Amino acid sequence: MSKPVQEEKQSDDRLSHGPGKEYEIYARRFSENEDRTREVTWKILIADFFQQYISPRDIIVDLGAGDGKFITNVEAKRRIAVDVSAHVLHLQQQGIEVLNIPATSLTQHLDTLVDVVFMSNFLEHLPNKRVLLEVFEECHQALKPGGRVLILQPNIRYVGSAYWDFIDHHIALTEYSLVEALEISGFAIERLIPRFLPYTSKSRLGSLVKGKSSSWIVRFYLKLPILWRIIGQQTFVAARAI
Repeated sequence: MSKPVQEEKQSDDRLSHGPGKEYEIYARRFSENEDRTREVTWKILIADFFQQYISPRDIIVDLGAGDGKFITNVEAKRRIAVDVSAHVLHLQQQGIEVLNIPATSLTQHLDTLVDVVFMSNFLEHLPNKRVLLEVFEECHQALKPGGRVLILQPNIRYVGSAYWDFIDHHIALTEYSLVEALEISGFAIERLIPRFLPYTSKSRLGSLVKGKSSSWIVRFYLKLPILWRIIGQQTFVAARAI
């Protein structure tokens, strides 16, 4: 189990402002319509893509769970949301186990090894790459042998300068630096998609998804990998603990 890094670990998930400030920044980012778009999109992404990596018998941890769009929709035996923001506590009302802690102290609070660790748009919020490696070390220690880490991550190679449009983005990653960090942390890459999803719900694809009646657009996109190579600006990685 890794030793605490006192100052940085207090702010490893979001900005180190006062209580709730990090969630306030995030909550202001999406309009009500965009938030509905995200809800529809996540349900389809999970059902048509992510669920293939997660068994209904699995114990899964969602690092940087935020508003819970992923963890509340995925099917698993135990679902555990981890986030430094106290806002994550509201997920308990939906049957989600919650750990209101920094990701770098994950193994200190889990009562068992887990099958899957998931993270989406999380790593860019960490203060530096040393903390990123500590997060991966925690993930490796938290997983059962052969357990998976699933990462959806903006790729600065394809996002470009827009990556820095958000005040709480601190570090930038490409598919190569992400893979390198995983491999030196004891993971074997199972699948790598350098260009998978658009950057945000404000993107060209997101602007087309206005509600349940447009859910077919997301399904259509997922069935055509050629579109990923044109529109995709986020990288997906599945890796196993070895």
